[in-house]
Amino acid sequence: MGYESAIELSYYWLPLIGFVIGAISTMIGGNGAFFFPPILILFFQVSPRVAIATSLAAVIPIGLVGSWEHFRRNNINLPVATLFGSAGLIGAILGAWISNNIEIATLISTFGIYLIALGLLTMYNPKKRINRGMPPPRAFADFQTRQAWLMISLGLMAGLVAGLFGTSGTAPVLAGLFLLQLPVRLVVGTSVLIVFVNALGGFGGHFFLGEIDPELIFMLGSGAAVGAFLGPRLLTCIRPEKNESRVRYVFAAILMILGLVLIFR
Repeated sequence: MGYESAIELSYYWLPLIGFVIGAISTMIGGNGAFFFPPILILFFQVSPRVAIATSLAAVIPIGLVGSWEHFRRNNINLPVATLFGSAGLIGAILGAWISNNIEIATLISTFGIYLIALGLLTMYNPKKRINRGMPPPRAFADFQTRQAWLMISLGLMAGLVAGLFGTSGTAPVLAGLFLLQLPVRLVVGTSVLIVFVNALGGFGGHFFLGEIDPELIFMLGSGAAVGAFLGPRLLTCIRPEKNESRVRYVFAAILMILGLVLIFR
């Protein structure tokens, strides 16, 4: 049985918020889910567990549209996405179960700590420390053992935080893809597909636990889908490497500020 909320006037900002985050996230290799839960909790007074489930549901259109657009432009390494996403799916279901079985206050504080840690990790650029001994795999037969374990471990981690906090798990996914030495274009597209699978798994877990609000999902997800449709198109018109460092630091600062607010709210 889903959680039903009265649609307040302020909720009509949600499509615009979803649109902006959907467009930006599909241009940097994610789905923007790390922004949705704190926004819903802090500015719309949504219950944390409902906010997590809503976030995962809202980013499904971003992942679906974004993955298709990147696939059409040959921006996805399917073997890597399959192994990464399979591990993430398992982790996301486990994360949803854990989220439902811990105290709400603990969940909020832990989420705040996670955002701060994610902000610090975002400042770290793994491309500068890649292992030159591992060429990027182009097919399943090309996987080296350490590459496979890298994808499985980081995939599980990404899925776990997706199901637990309603976020995308983008940071460990991007770190792993850069360590595989994929080009930036393939890193972005492949990451969008992987975190889409994570969102599906996490939302499925929360759906069966009855922690959904259909109105919030529709309002946030509709704007996010339109933004996700435009993101990959905009990516082809810009040089993604040009302002990468500046964008990374801005995102890191926003994440850490949101994390501190959640901890001390």
